[in-house]
Amino acid sequence: MPELRKDIITKSWVIISTERSKRPHDFAKPPVEKVSKFCPFDPGNESTTPPEIMAFRPANTAPNTPGWWIRVVPNKFPALDPKIQPVRLGHGIYDSMSGFGAHEIVIETPDHNATLATLDYKQVQEVIWAYVERYNEIFKDPNIKYVLIFKNYGADAGASLEHSHSQIIATPILPSLVLQEMEGSKEYYGFRERCVYCDIIQEEKMENTRIIEENDDFLAFAPYASRAPFETWILPKVHQYNFGEIDELHVKNFAAILKNVLLKMKIALDDPPYNFMIHTGTPHGDGKEYYHWHLEIVPRLTKLAGFEWGSGFYINPTLPEEAAKYLRDVKI
Repeated sequence: MPELRKDIITKSWVIISTERSKRPHDFAKPPVEKVSKFCPFDPGNESTTPPEIMAFRPANTAPNTPGWWIRVVPNKFPALDPKIQPVRLGHGIYDSMSGFGAHEIVIETPDHNATLATLDYKQVQEVIWAYVERYNEIFKDPNIKYVLIFKNYGADAGASLEHSHSQIIATPILPSLVLQEMEGSKEYYGFRERCVYCDIIQEEKMENTRIIEENDDFLAFAPYASRAPFETWILPKVHQYNFGEIDELHVKNFAAILKNVLLKMKIALDDPPYNFMIHTGTPHGDGKEYYHWHLEIVPRLTKLAGFEWGSGFYINPTLPEEAAKYLRDVKI
């Protein structure tokens, strides 16, 4: 029978609709024929993107030339612009701001056909190091209040180019969803004097029904109140507030579990479109005791409709426990 589950952090509710239960093969999509076309992210086409901000490349190669293995460039059509002065504005009862911020593209590999799921572990580590380097550099601007690292994979998840890439958007305000998580975490800490994410890790390890993969430093699991089929969170097992402070060993193990989970999804769910995002505390923000950085992966297997938009509820047709078992059992 259907079940309602409450997210312990945000207090939002999810409907687990077991009456319309779906298995991995139910989400299979018809094959899409790939058409070869010009890609600005391919090696040799560096002049067609804005000049690179940063690149991992041999010391004897010039910027904006081939030879790189990671390349970061400004988005050609940015949502926000670092050259704009941050100015707050008013319009009657409404508030607005100038479009100050930053919008960058992390080109994850020179191989047009590779993905994070298929790259080797060392290259995924390099992607994570690029995230860390840009995250910490962007936060040197005191007007930046949040840096969101995210990835859209597949057209249905919002990716306009096939070549594997992720994005970084920096904003002069804290995103409302992150603020909601922080407020929920703070309330939990005020009642129990413990980090809610640390308690979630202990609960998941004790129940052992929603865990997908684990290594020495990270746990990947299907959240109890998963908003979407096969939603997966990856958390550092030891309390960590700020993603920008991740060390070399944690980068290695984070890259390994991220690649493995994405590869399991690729195999089990026929290479689904997905979004992932890193939610983190900020270098100078509050919450070091109660907030815990983490990565959320949301496969785009269902679509939001009128009920979801009108109510704020999510309807998930796959039990998180079943989703975790499917992914856990995938051999890679």
